[in-house]
Amino acid sequence: MFYGRNSEIAALNKMYSEDKFHCVIIYGRRRVGKTYMITHFLQDKPNVYFAAEEYNHKILLDKFSTQILSKFPSQYINGFDSFEKAILYLSEHSKSQRLILVIDEFQYWAYQNKGIISTLQNLIDHYLKDTKMFLILCGSYISFMENEILGYKSPLYGRRTAQFKIEPFNFFDAALFFPQYSPEEKFLAYSVLGGIPQYLRCFSQEKTIKENIIDMILNKNAFLHEEPYFLLKQELKEPAIYFSLIEAIAKGASKYNDISTKIGLDCGFYLNSLIELQILQKEIPVGEKKNSRKSIYKIKDNLFKFWFRFLSDAKPLIEQELYNEVYDNMIEPFLSQYAGSIFEEVCIQYLKKQNGKKILPFTFFEIGRWWGTNKIKKFEEEIDILAIDNKSNALIGECKWRNEKVDIGSVRNLIEKGSLLPYENKYYVLFSKSGFTDAVTAFVKNHPEMLCFELNQILA
Repeated sequence: MFYGRNSEIAALNKMYSEDKFHCVIIYGRRRVGKTYMITHFLQDKPNVYFAAEEYNHKILLDKFSTQILSKFPSQYINGFDSFEKAILYLSEHSKSQRLILVIDEFQYWAYQNKGIISTLQNLIDHYLKDTKMFLILCGSYISFMENEILGYKSPLYGRRTAQFKIEPFNFFDAALFFPQYSPEEKFLAYSVLGGIPQYLRCFSQEKTIKENIIDMILNKNAFLHEEPYFLLKQELKEPAIYFSLIEAIAKGASKYNDISTKIGLDCGFYLNSLIELQILQKEIPVGEKKNSRKSIYKIKDNLFKFWFRFLSDAKPLIEQELYNEVYDNMIEPFLSQYAGSIFEEVCIQYLKKQNGKKILPFTFFEIGRWWGTNKIKKFEEEIDILAIDNKSNALIGECKWRNEKVDIGSVRNLIEKGSLLPYENKYYVLFSKSGFTDAVTAFVKNHPEMLCFELNQILA
């Protein structure tokens, strides 16, 4: 089944209906579902789809020719001796009728033929813009697509008519993969797999979370077992350094200097590469400047987060195929603690959805976490959620992934944390896995500045 990407598909179909030339750039990290989305869009539409691979230019051109001539055969042509002639051949077929041309993993061809981007520019300017061709260039190397295709210095700058950066699914779209799961099971699946569609399809809702983790991650023959390593090896030149860096963060190093010390070299370049791949993220307390010394680094991709948290230390047992022992002794006792930080992320996603509907006390412009010094108690304080506008409003939140109901003490603690912040109008929000005590419910009824949400409400 096809899940999510509704806005992207709607936008593509709208452009397709305009019956004029379009050049659309689609990009995003590997396994995020770009090709799956494009394939869905192509249904029942005349198209030529070509997936470039790591061959030289001659082989790529031969394969491209074969694909074109399978759709538009000619008794006079057996192949094309240049990329330009291949595109011109297709342009003749798109003068009077709609034709979608997709070149997937375009970066592979561009690496083999440095002039192909300039050739496309020339073709668009002199031939294609007067046709009904719908050209899609798709790529997995985010920096290449943003700099070499979309960037100001690119020959294609100004020729694109739209671009789509395909992001991993949020929790709500990821949950659609598991309609039979309970809200808690949906959340746990997301906390392990994140929002990468190819990963989500690996779990079966006919199995428990434990069974899925054992069968699809712990099992040393499973697709996801070595996925972090294979992905780093495929995308980056020095996978061992990146592996060490991610492990350092997973084991508690979060500041730039601490990470560099841990791996024994300056980590700036490597951190930026992993942020670009959406494996890591740089986090800054809400309200702080981008160059704040308080900034930290954390693992963004949930599968990487889970893998480095639990599997890296379990290798000896995994090699012996003692999978149940690994789960029972090394994962299950710590799974709730692990899921807690991801629950914060999901709660932020929920508030963003509510913010878009304009049903919160105010419309916030920035949301995230906050941390800083409690000058009264003389220690570092953390706030799970802080959302602010550019005026004087703040929404201060706390997220409780616990099996017991949130009590009135948590309400008082949240208000106390709010006193550290200098905003004129303060609102509060509590999220709970297991609900709230009667005392909290009664308090909320009499205090409209306090909001409460349970996990079931988030998914409703």
